[in-house]
Amino acid sequence: MADPYVHGYHPRESTRLQDQAATLVDLLHSDTSYPPGSLVLEAGCGVGAQTLPLAKNSPGATIVSLDISRSSAAEAERQVAAAGLSNVRVLQGEIFRLPFRKGTFDHLFVCFVLEHLPRPVEALSILKEYIKPGGSITAIEGDHGSAYFYPDSLAARRAIGCQVTLQERAGGNAMIGRQLYPLLVRAGFAEVSVLPRMVYADGSRPEMADGFTRRTFTAMIEGVREAAVAAGLMEEREFDEGVCDLRRTAEEDGVFCYTFFKATGKRR
Repeated sequence: MADPYVHGYHPRESTRLQDQAATLVDLLHSDTSYPPGSLVLEAGCGVGAQTLPLAKNSPGATIVSLDISRSSAAEAERQVAAAGLSNVRVLQGEIFRLPFRKGTFDHLFVCFVLEHLPRPVEALSILKEYIKPGGSITAIEGDHGSAYFYPDSLAARRAIGCQVTLQERAGGNAMIGRQLYPLLVRAGFAEVSVLPRMVYADGSRPEMADGFTRRTFTAMIEGVREAAVAAGLMEEREFDEGVCDLRRTAEEDGVFCYTFFKATGKRR
């Protein structure tokens, strides 16, 4: 299977992911923990940005983190070692070819993965088979359609649209957050529940404006500049204007909003 990760594997992307995780740790992970003795599969761990809070919140559980990219898995292993975590095992492998016996895991954790998959329901259905009956899934995804900001900017909205289009052409969906409920239901999970988690940044929250608006979201859009221009989606000048306008929303009188969606469910 080809790697569908549209953001690439440049070191700056690893930095962006770490910045994102550090900024959103409470918003996304404060209510996720697993009982001692649990075996948890983190499918699509990337560079380990979400692995660290996952493992720290559940020190008595064992986390098996897997990613398709060998370089990302290696970076995740380095991050785990640097954090001194002994309850994580990192592997390289594909979601559609898992090297485990079915019914192995007590719980499944999937964060920022489904958005990159051309067949998310199939992936969820496959992953479900590796959870024990009664075990849980936690899935977290963003939704670029939820981004709005002040001052508004057509160039900024078009630049965001470039990222959405490029991800769609790679087989993914940058607006998948709103679909988590039907996706999990179609994959056969029971007791599915979804709660939105809004990021809100204004002049009274400079740490969120810097950590999310500048160093996470704007950095992500800026990262597709070359691909967007090469694909003829925007001219260089207008794209750069859009990025500049996104940075402007992180200033003291700017506002930026974005919504993540966090879903839970159980295997029957």
